Amino acid sequence: MSFSSLGLSPALLQAISARGYLTPTPVQTAAIPDILRGGDVLAAAQTGSGKTAAFALPLLQFLQEAPAEKPRRLRVLILVPTRELAQQTAETIRTLAQACPSSLKIAALFGGVSINPQMMDLRGGADLVVATPGRLLDLIEHNALSLSSVASLVLDEADRLLDMGFADEITRILALLPTRRQSLFFSATFPTAVHALAARMLHQPTRIAVPALAQNQPDIEQRAIVVDAGRRTQLLRHLLKENKWGRVLVFVATKYSAEHIADKLHRAGIKAAAFHGEFSQGARDEVLADFKASKLQVLVATDVAARGIDIAQLPVVLNYDLPRSATDYTHRIGRTGRAGKSGIAISFVSADTEAHFRLIEKRHHLKCEREQIAGFEPVDTAAPANVSSATDTVNGGIKGKRKSKKDKLREAAAQDQND
Repeated sequence: MSFSSLGLSPALLQAISARGYLTPTPVQTAAIPDILRGGDVLAAAQTGSGKTAAFALPLLQFLQEAPAEKPRRLRVLILVPTRELAQQTAETIRTLAQACPSSLKIAALFGGVSINPQMMDLRGGADLVVATPGRLLDLIEHNALSLSSVASLVLDEADRLLDMGFADEITRILALLPTRRQSLFFSATFPTAVHALAARMLHQPTRIAVPALAQNQPDIEQRAIVVDAGRRTQLLRHLLKENKWGRVLVFVATKYSAEHIADKLHRAGIKAAAFHGEFSQGARDEVLADFKASKLQVLVATDVAARGIDIAQLPVVLNYDLPRSATDYTHRIGRTGRAGKSGIAISFVSADTEAHFRLIEKRHHLKCEREQIAGFEPVDTAAPANVSSATDTVNGGIKGKRKSKKDKLREAAAQDQND
């Protein structure tokens, strides 16, 4: 099937061609015609499957067909969980909109930066807004925009919106929207809470679930390397040297670990930086720009980087710490193997995280052979006696119990000796 068969305008077909899109992905083929008809959609598809274009293209066509108004009235609202996803989505839509005959005003609204420039940007209205819920409500309270004219609402990464505690904000936003509107849900996963929200919001939606067939899955080689927890940094340095990877995204559990490991790598002569949610927006943008430009070889990040960050041709993702949930594993490894490229996803597995990794394998119908690297064979072979089940073991600790600052300092001191 071709994009021209989906009912898109010549201008958008030109934009698609300029972006290098050859044929629609399964989620685009299924969703675009229904969105063009104005129906509600509930779509589940894996990360990197083209979800953004699936809703952006038909909504841009809708905006082109609507009569021009001054001041502009907000017609399309897209809610996303993170700053990075807001910026990335808005940039993708702006690029696609460049070929449209009439200009559209697209605004990205997110916290972590001063609200004043965003208020200025909204003067004269906007046609389409991509926003995080908290900042959107702040701007509404400042009378910078109104939701009374919104005709289409998109919840992108709806599961993450709820995971990050935005349920109350979403409820407040829904109360400000017109009752008659188009509502679209797009996400890689749909847990119970998202289904409940969808049932409340959507009217006879088209349900789209792209099967996890081999031809639809990103080309990601998934590997598991067993190593003692105290030797992970040494092994990471060894792998970087042996494989000569140009860029590696390393996931850790905490901002403390991100800063500590990035510092260790930097002192070893490796261009590395930390990335976590407590960075200012300016610092986030600078670090990401350096990583995308290959000025950094290693980005050590918390799960704030697991969604919404699209780094072209990222060859390797490495789970230094295992993700807390099986769902987060999907989003982490989905940073590689994007846009038809291949990638490698490596997980470090130690004695006390083996049970948790088996749980991840079970949830994803996955089986990774355990590898050992010469010189880094594990000494610890049994989980601690106080760990009773797979659900207890997460990132080397017991679920629900956070390590104290003293414990972290002791671990860091021990790792310094090992490294």
